[in-house]
Amino acid sequence: MAELTALESLIEMGFPRGRAEKALTLTGNQGIEAAMDWLMEHEDDPDVDEPLATPLGHILGREPTPLEPGPAPTAGEGKPVLSEEERQEQTKRMLELVAQKQREREEREEREALERERQRRRQGQELTVARQRLQEDEMRRAAEERRREKAEELAARQRVREKIERDKAERAKKYGGTVGPQPSPPATEPGPVPSSPSQEPPTKREYDQCRIQVRLPDGTSLTQTFRAREQLAAVRLYVELHRGEEPGGGQDPVQLLSGFPRRAFSEADMERPLQELGLVPSAVLIVAKKCPG
Repeated sequence: MAELTALESLIEMGFPRGRAEKALTLTGNQGIEAAMDWLMEHEDDPDVDEPLATPLGHILGREPTPLEPGPAPTAGEGKPVLSEEERQEQTKRMLELVAQKQREREEREEREALERERQRRRQGQELTVARQRLQEDEMRRAAEERRREKAEELAARQRVREKIERDKAERAKKYGGTVGPQPSPPATEPGPVPSSPSQEPPTKREYDQCRIQVRLPDGTSLTQTFRAREQLAAVRLYVELHRGEEPGGGQDPVQLLSGFPRRAFSEADMERPLQELGLVPSAVLIVAKKCPG
């Protein structure tokens, strides 16, 4: 059975003549398979249908090289004529070859797509790990910042407590021997009361602590436990340090009032123990600005 030429076979399979000639020329006339590979690889090129420049050998009048195709044979010029069945059989083989090449190309593209997908997933995993590390670093820095703030707050509280203790010690040293009676030891009879007759009788001696709740002018309240023998000045100092103003800022001392019965504590009362003022074991005091004069 006679064979079709490579150019005819490509044309029979539906490729344009110009594209088929170009494929055979650029593959060095190495056969139909090489030409088909080139056609399938370059079918999407924008210049695939542009003709090639005239071979140099044709311009100079020399015979074409093996890489340059010769002129196409004319009909009846030494070419065997194929029967219809032979042409169909050869076309079938060529189509099968085309289908095989197409399958190979699809498989190659599928492998390349899978490889790109693997790379994309790997890059996504690396990005996720980087984000997770960044979040962990941020959480660690936030935790360290909270610990630092807590330590600073505890240190500030400690400084306030130390200031209260120093102020109480200074007041006790300054007024302990001259103003107000000294706390008497436990006895059946209470000590002398140098205040007005309206004050309440002293509380029972078995209480050694006093829980004081102080209501501030802005509606908030402070609660603190003091020793029953501490002076009322310690309560006033505690309020001055915690009423929301800067300690030691030159504010006037606050005025302390009892809720019921209504009573305003005098400066002399500031030097008296809480137990002698009837504030043991617990009491509610009201804060007001001290009136001038």
